[in-house]
Amino acid sequence: MKIRESQVLKKLRAGENVNCIKLNVCDGQVAEIAAMSGFDCIWLDREHVVQDWSDIKTQIWAAKAHDTDVMVRVSRGSYSELIKPFEMDAAGIMVPHIMSLEDAKNVIHMTRFHPIGRRPVDGGGSDGGYGIVDLNDYLTQSNDQRFIVLQIEDPEPLDDLEAIADLQGYDMLFFGPGDFSHGIGAPGQWDHPKLLETRELIAKVARKYGKYAGTVGSLANLKDLINTGYHFVNLGADVVGINNYFRDLVEGFRKI
Repeated sequence: MKIRESQVLKKLRAGENVNCIKLNVCDGQVAEIAAMSGFDCIWLDREHVVQDWSDIKTQIWAAKAHDTDVMVRVSRGSYSELIKPFEMDAAGIMVPHIMSLEDAKNVIHMTRFHPIGRRPVDGGGSDGGYGIVDLNDYLTQSNDQRFIVLQIEDPEPLDDLEAIADLQGYDMLFFGPGDFSHGIGAPGQWDHPKLLETRELIAKVARKYGKYAGTVGSLANLKDLINTGYHFVNLGADVVGINNYFRDLVEGFRKI
Protein backbone atom coordinates (compact mmCIF):
# COMPACT_ATOMS: atom_id res chain seq x y z
CA MET A 1 0.00 0.00 0.00
CA LYS A 2 1.15 3.53 -0.79
CA ILE A 3 0.36 6.82 0.86
CA ARG A 4 -1.84 9.25 -1.05
CA GLU A 5 0.12 11.06 -3.75
CA SER A 6 0.20 14.84 -3.72
CA GLN A 7 -1.61 16.36 -6.68
CA VAL A 8 0.19 19.66 -6.12
CA LEU A 9 3.61 18.04 -6.42
CA LYS A 10 2.46 16.01 -9.41
CA LYS A 11 1.45 19.15 -11.29
CA LEU A 12 4.47 21.22 -10.26
CA ARG A 13 6.88 18.44 -11.18
CA ALA A 14 5.19 18.24 -14.59
CA GLY A 15 5.80 21.96 -15.11
CA GLU A 16 2.15 22.94 -14.62
CA ASN A 17 0.70 25.81 -12.62
CA VAL A 18 -1.22 25.20 -9.39
CA ASN A 19 -4.15 27.17 -8.02
CA CYS A 20 -5.11 27.41 -4.37
CA ILE A 21 -7.91 28.87 -2.23
CA LYS A 22 -7.64 29.92 1.41
CA LEU A 23 -10.44 28.90 3.76
CA ASN A 24 -11.21 30.90 6.88
CA VAL A 25 -14.57 29.24 7.53
CA CYS A 26 -13.89 26.22 9.73
CA ASP A 27 -16.29 23.75 8.17
CA GLY A 28 -15.90 20.56 6.18
CA GLN A 29 -18.71 21.48 3.81
CA VAL A 30 -16.86 24.60 2.69
CA ALA A 31 -13.76 22.50 2.03
CA GLU A 32 -15.87 20.03 0.06
CA ILE A 33 -17.41 22.81 -2.04
CA ALA A 34 -13.93 24.18 -2.79
CA ALA A 35 -12.69 20.72 -3.74
CA MET A 36 -15.74 20.03 -5.92
CA SER A 37 -15.18 23.38 -7.64
CA GLY A 38 -11.86 22.12 -8.94
CA PHE A 39 -9.19 23.85 -6.87
CA ASP A 40 -5.85 22.05 -6.85
CA CYS A 41 -5.12 22.95 -3.24
CA ILE A 42 -6.98 24.18 -0.17
CA TRP A 43 -5.08 26.33 2.31
CA LEU A 44 -6.13 25.94 5.93
CA ASP A 45 -4.70 28.29 8.53
CA ARG A 46 -3.57 27.54 12.06
CA GLU A 47 -1.66 30.81 12.35
CA HIS A 48 -4.60 33.22 12.31
CA VAL A 49 -7.85 31.26 12.14
CA VAL A 50 -9.38 30.04 15.40
CA GLN A 51 -10.07 26.37 14.80
CA ASP A 52 -9.26 23.14 16.56
CA TRP A 53 -7.68 20.01 15.17
CA SER A 54 -11.05 18.29 14.68
CA ASP A 55 -11.98 21.06 12.22
CA ILE A 56 -8.74 20.54 10.33
CA LYS A 57 -9.28 16.78 10.23
CA THR A 58 -12.81 17.14 8.86
CA GLN A 59 -11.71 19.56 6.16
CA ILE A 60 -8.86 17.27 5.10
CA TRP A 61 -11.25 14.33 4.83
CA ALA A 62 -13.67 16.41 2.74
CA ALA A 63 -10.92 17.52 0.36
CA LYS A 64 -9.40 14.05 0.04
CA ALA A 65 -12.76 12.66 -1.04
CA HIS A 66 -12.25 14.65 -4.24
CA ASP A 67 -8.48 14.04 -4.46
CA THR A 68 -7.70 17.66 -3.59
CA ASP A 69 -4.58 18.54 -1.63
CA VAL A 70 -4.69 20.42 1.66
CA MET A 71 -1.90 22.70 2.83
CA VAL A 72 -1.99 23.79 6.47
CA ARG A 73 -0.19 26.92 7.54
CA VAL A 74 1.00 25.91 10.99
CA SER A 75 1.44 27.99 14.08
CA ARG A 76 5.01 28.36 15.27
CA GLY A 77 5.70 26.26 18.33
CA SER A 78 6.75 22.72 19.14
CA TYR A 79 7.46 20.08 16.53
CA SER A 80 3.98 18.66 17.21
CA GLU A 81 2.40 21.80 15.77
CA LEU A 82 4.46 21.32 12.62
CA ILE A 83 3.89 17.64 11.92
CA LYS A 84 0.34 17.03 13.13
CA PRO A 85 -1.24 18.14 9.82
CA PHE A 86 0.88 15.55 8.02
CA GLU A 87 -0.37 12.80 10.31
CA MET A 88 -3.93 13.90 9.48
CA ASP A 89 -2.92 13.40 5.82
CA ALA A 90 -2.53 17.00 4.76
CA ALA A 91 -0.41 17.05 1.63
CA GLY A 92 1.66 20.02 2.74
CA ILE A 93 2.48 22.45 5.48
CA MET A 94 3.48 26.10 5.23
CA VAL A 95 5.67 27.47 8.00
CA PRO A 96 5.27 31.23 8.46
CA HIS A 97 7.89 33.84 9.25
CA ILE A 98 11.10 32.02 8.41
CA MET A 99 13.56 34.50 9.87
CA SER A 100 17.01 33.04 9.16
CA LEU A 101 19.03 30.21 7.68
CA GLU A 102 19.15 28.50 11.07
CA ASP A 103 15.38 28.79 11.42
CA ALA A 104 14.87 27.11 8.03
CA LYS A 105 17.29 24.32 8.91
CA ASN A 106 15.42 23.62 12.15
CA VAL A 107 12.08 23.39 10.34
CA ILE A 108 13.44 20.89 7.84
CA HIS A 109 15.06 18.88 10.64
CA MET A 110 11.74 18.58 12.48
CA THR A 111 9.52 17.87 9.48
CA ARG A 112 11.45 15.42 7.27
CA PHE A 113 12.18 11.80 7.99
CA HIS A 114 15.57 10.08 7.80
CA PRO A 115 17.92 10.60 6.04
CA ILE A 116 16.99 14.27 5.66
CA GLY A 117 15.76 15.10 9.15
CA ARG A 118 14.51 13.69 12.41
CA ARG A 119 10.74 14.04 12.18
CA PRO A 120 9.24 11.86 14.94
CA VAL A 121 8.04 8.53 13.53
CA ASP A 122 4.65 6.97 14.13
CA GLY A 123 2.82 5.83 11.00
CA GLY A 124 -0.40 5.04 12.83
CA GLY A 125 -2.27 8.07 11.51
CA SER A 126 -4.29 8.57 8.38
CA ASP A 127 -1.20 9.42 6.34
CA GLY A 128 0.33 6.00 7.05
CA GLY A 129 -2.87 4.09 6.43
CA TYR A 130 -3.24 3.63 10.20
CA GLY A 131 -0.17 1.43 10.26
CA ILE A 132 -0.86 -0.52 7.06
CA VAL A 133 1.93 1.13 5.03
CA ASP A 134 5.31 -0.52 5.60
CA LEU A 135 7.39 1.69 7.89
CA ASN A 136 10.33 2.19 5.53
CA ASP A 137 7.97 2.80 2.61
CA TYR A 138 6.10 5.30 4.77
CA LEU A 139 9.29 7.25 5.51
CA THR A 140 10.45 7.28 1.89
CA GLN A 141 7.06 8.10 0.39
CA SER A 142 6.36 10.83 2.95
CA ASN A 143 9.62 12.58 2.13
CA ASP A 144 8.69 12.39 -1.55
CA GLN A 145 4.95 13.06 -1.52
CA ARG A 146 4.50 15.63 1.25
CA PHE A 147 5.52 19.21 0.50
CA ILE A 148 7.01 21.76 2.84
CA VAL A 149 6.65 25.46 2.18
CA LEU A 150 8.86 28.08 3.83
CA GLN A 151 7.17 31.46 3.99
CA ILE A 152 9.33 34.53 3.44
CA GLU A 153 7.30 37.48 4.68
CA ASP A 154 9.83 39.64 6.54
CA PRO A 155 12.87 41.65 5.45
CA GLU A 156 15.12 39.95 8.03
CA PRO A 157 15.78 36.66 6.16
CA LEU A 158 16.65 38.32 2.85
CA ASP A 159 20.37 38.35 3.64
CA ASP A 160 20.15 34.55 4.02
CA LEU A 161 17.79 34.02 1.10
CA GLU A 162 20.20 32.27 -1.26
CA ALA A 163 21.49 30.02 1.51
CA ILE A 164 17.91 29.18 2.52
CA ALA A 165 16.99 28.44 -1.09
CA ASP A 166 19.98 26.13 -1.41
CA LEU A 167 18.88 23.92 1.50
CA GLN A 168 17.70 20.42 0.68
CA GLY A 169 14.53 18.93 2.15
CA TYR A 170 11.80 21.41 1.35
CA ASP A 171 9.89 22.28 -1.80
CA MET A 172 8.69 25.87 -2.01
CA LEU A 173 9.50 29.44 -1.07
CA PHE A 174 6.30 31.41 -0.54
CA PHE A 175 6.29 35.20 -0.60
CA GLY A 176 3.81 36.80 1.82
CA PRO A 177 3.29 40.43 0.72
CA GLY A 178 0.99 41.40 3.60
CA ASP A 179 3.38 40.96 6.49
CA PHE A 180 6.30 41.96 4.28
CA SER A 181 4.70 45.34 3.63
CA HIS A 182 4.19 45.65 7.37
CA GLY A 183 7.81 44.68 8.04
CA ILE A 184 9.22 47.37 5.76
CA GLY A 185 6.99 50.04 7.30
CA ALA A 186 4.63 50.33 4.34
CA PRO A 187 1.55 48.28 5.30
CA GLY A 188 -0.78 47.67 2.38
CA GLN A 189 1.38 49.46 -0.17
CA TRP A 190 1.34 46.66 -2.74
CA ASP A 191 3.25 48.74 -5.30
CA HIS A 192 6.08 49.66 -2.91
CA PRO A 193 9.40 49.28 -4.78
CA LYS A 194 10.94 47.08 -2.06
CA LEU A 195 7.94 44.76 -2.10
CA LEU A 196 7.95 44.42 -5.90
CA GLU A 197 11.71 43.91 -5.92
CA THR A 198 11.52 41.20 -3.26
CA ARG A 199 8.67 39.38 -4.98
CA GLU A 200 10.77 39.12 -8.14
CA LEU A 201 13.85 38.16 -6.14
CA ILE A 202 12.17 35.25 -4.36
CA ALA A 203 10.91 33.76 -7.63
CA LYS A 204 14.35 34.17 -9.20
CA VAL A 205 16.23 32.61 -6.28
CA ALA A 206 13.73 29.75 -5.95
CA ARG A 207 14.17 28.87 -9.61
CA LYS A 208 17.97 29.13 -9.34
CA TYR A 209 18.08 26.51 -6.58
CA GLY A 210 15.43 24.16 -7.91
CA LYS A 211 12.59 25.21 -5.62
CA TYR A 212 9.06 26.21 -6.52
CA ALA A 213 7.82 29.75 -5.89
CA GLY A 214 4.42 30.50 -4.41
CA THR A 215 2.53 33.61 -3.40
CA VAL A 216 -0.91 35.16 -3.12
CA GLY A 217 -2.54 36.86 -6.07
CA SER A 218 -5.71 37.25 -8.07
CA LEU A 219 -6.99 36.70 -11.57
CA ALA A 220 -6.03 40.31 -12.30
CA ASN A 221 -2.29 39.75 -11.78
CA LEU A 222 -2.08 35.99 -12.33
CA LYS A 223 -0.35 36.23 -15.73
CA ASP A 224 2.25 38.61 -14.33
CA LEU A 225 2.95 36.31 -11.39
CA ILE A 226 3.33 33.26 -13.64
CA ASN A 227 5.63 35.19 -15.97
CA THR A 228 7.68 36.23 -12.93
CA GLY A 229 8.13 32.57 -12.00
CA TYR A 230 5.34 31.86 -9.54
CA HIS A 231 3.73 28.51 -10.34
CA PHE A 232 1.72 28.16 -7.12
CA VAL A 233 -0.75 30.99 -6.60
CA ASN A 234 -3.44 31.38 -3.97
CA LEU A 235 -6.27 33.16 -5.77
CA GLY A 236 -8.45 34.31 -2.90
CA ALA A 237 -10.34 33.35 0.23
CA ASP A 238 -13.79 32.03 1.04
CA VAL A 239 -14.62 35.02 3.24
CA VAL A 240 -13.91 37.41 0.37
CA GLY A 241 -16.28 35.53 -1.90
CA ILE A 242 -19.01 35.31 0.74
CA ASN A 243 -18.69 39.01 1.57
CA ASN A 244 -18.89 40.03 -2.09
CA TYR A 245 -21.87 37.77 -2.75
CA PHE A 246 -23.78 38.98 0.30
CA ARG A 247 -23.08 42.64 -0.47
CA ASP A 248 -24.18 42.23 -4.10
CA LEU A 249 -27.45 40.69 -2.97
CA VAL A 250 -28.14 43.45 -0.44
CA GLU A 251 -27.17 46.18 -2.91
CA GLY A 252 -29.40 44.64 -5.59
CA PHE A 253 -32.30 44.40 -3.15
CA ARG A 254 -31.97 48.03 -2.12
CA LYS A 255 -31.87 49.22 -5.74
CA ILE A 256 -35.05 47.35 -6.55
